[in-house]
Amino acid sequence: MNASPLAVEPFPAPQPRTEDERTLLVKVFGKDRPGITAGLFATLAGFDVDVIDIEQVVTRGRITLCALVTPPAAGAPGAEGELRSTVHRWAEEQKLQAEIISGTGDNRPRREGRSHVTVLGHPLTASAVSALTSRITGAGGNIDRVFRLAKYPVTAVELAVSGVATEQLRAELAQEAATQRVDIAVVAAGLERRAKRLVVMDVDSTLIQDEVIELFAAHAGCEQEVAEVTAAAMRGELDFAESLRARVALLAGLDASVTEKVRAEVRFTPGARTLIRTLQRLGFQVAVVSGGFTQVTDHLVEQLGLDFAAANTLEVVDGRFTGRVVGEIVDRAGKARWLARFAEQAKVPLEQTVAIGDGANDLDMLNAAGLGVAFNAKPVVREAADTAVNVPFLDTVLYLLGITREEVEAADALDGTPTE
Repeated sequence: MNASPLAVEPFPAPQPRTEDERTLLVKVFGKDRPGITAGLFATLAGFDVDVIDIEQVVTRGRITLCALVTPPAAGAPGAEGELRSTVHRWAEEQKLQAEIISGTGDNRPRREGRSHVTVLGHPLTASAVSALTSRITGAGGNIDRVFRLAKYPVTAVELAVSGVATEQLRAELAQEAATQRVDIAVVAAGLERRAKRLVVMDVDSTLIQDEVIELFAAHAGCEQEVAEVTAAAMRGELDFAESLRARVALLAGLDASVTEKVRAEVRFTPGARTLIRTLQRLGFQVAVVSGGFTQVTDHLVEQLGLDFAAANTLEVVDGRFTGRVVGEIVDRAGKARWLARFAEQAKVPLEQTVAIGDGANDLDMLNAAGLGVAFNAKPVVREAADTAVNVPFLDTVLYLLGITREEVEAADALDGTPTE
């Protein structure tokens, strides 16, 4: 005979709390050590209270722990007074200070217009923070929360701001950031920020510190001529495709075996490996698109395990460069087209992509991506991009995505990988 199933009581529907409902804010602070949070809530557990909110921060070894709770159950005479005396007695035993404030309601709801403001400083000065926060207040915004993303090699903090539209806030802070010599990124809050799943970056002067064509030119004895044309093209003064053909023509007759030497001369930008490794751990797909050459980018794909790559190809005949490129030229418009192709292959909407670049030929790609990052870029690029990073560490891009330095270091420690 089958046993009848046990009757299960329906879970009671939660009732929303009202703004005039009494609450107690329990705050303890002092020297941090293990067990403080557990000890406070073990103390509160004896009084039949519900936890509404918890906030904790540790700064230079000092803890501030706040618990917002309901008063002890109704009908228990003297219970609130007993709770207060018990918490103070426990805090004294722990050599902590305690404060209990009676009031009503919860935290006020965040207003419409929510953004994440990431501030990068090297260093981050008090005057810069003062100027930026004053701008936020002046624009009608409220800073709801602040926390640190990194302390080295830059100081990076994130502010959750509400009450002002993201585009307006970005415009307000861009000018101030330039004045204060800090980097600012303002992105809309919401799930979209966490949904970025494809990062596409330029190669020359972004992923690597070099301009590849100049490395080839050094072996051909025309480095200065090529460098002058490259600089003008990156500033947007010359058509990229035209300047590329002019520079490549100077390589005519160079032995193609020099490619191995050029590959060995390439220097990664500080933080490049950490950026890519961290993104791959988090499930991102990573691509490069370059106005340089497949002779080098193919090697980078192998070294870094990249998902996609596109670049120009130097023509080789009888073991020597002909001074021409073959196939579709990857120029300013071409980079944007490759971003779209990579996104389609990765099955990622364009609004969930991140593009990183430094030159004028990256502008279309930066504007097409969900987030465009100008990395140590020319002025015309910094002005047009969603955000700019002006410190020489490529992994600072992680902070714009809300990833902390501590998270990166913890992941590296697990597999023994040295963090850059």
